[in-house]
Amino acid sequence: MIAKNEDFLTMTCSGCGAYVTPSVRFCSNCGAAVNDPEATRIARMQSRALDYDGGSNDLEQTVFTVRPTMIFVKAGYALAVLAGIALVAFMAWLGAPVWISILLALAILLIPAFYHLRRNMIKYTVTDSKLQIDKGLIARTTKNIPLSKVQDVTVSASIPQRLMGFGDIIIDNASELGGSIVMHNIRSPRHYADLLLRELRRWH
Repeated sequence: MIAKNEDFLTMTCSGCGAYVTPSVRFCSNCGAAVNDPEATRIARMQSRALDYDGGSNDLEQTVFTVRPTMIFVKAGYALAVLAGIALVAFMAWLGAPVWISILLALAILLIPAFYHLRRNMIKYTVTDSKLQIDKGLIARTTKNIPLSKVQDVTVSASIPQRLMGFGDIIIDNASELGGSIVMHNIRSPRHYADLLLRELRRWH
């Protein structure tokens, strides 16, 4: 605690609470070292500034992360398995070697596996400051759109999409990328659109 008099400043000893003048380095009452309050205040301000700058990335909060729905991939695997079983039975009826039938059945499974891989190559992340779009598996491309540049958010879903509980989220933005960003085949699109709109209200 610092008290201002006419000619000098007085402060309290942190050890015993006695009043000491700034020119005294040790308390005359208890002998404890006396710190310069102005130097301490400046040091604390500098420390807080460094903590803020160094941890600015940690201050960003993730609102949600989402990928396109798995419904098509799961349906593709189910159809591929049924087609593989039917193919093995048909090849056996023709008298073809079993190993050929198995290879052909596995080849059918490669079709849904390809779409599964392609689905995993895209990820949408919304934080409290930006929309981040990651594309690619090994070599990844990342696009960042500040939420301050987002102008509108629309949910588009056809009748079949509504019945299956997914749709597209269309994001109009005025960033350097321009145009619209479409998040295709998102499960519960209205839920994620509402979360995004909630963050946009803080910027507009």
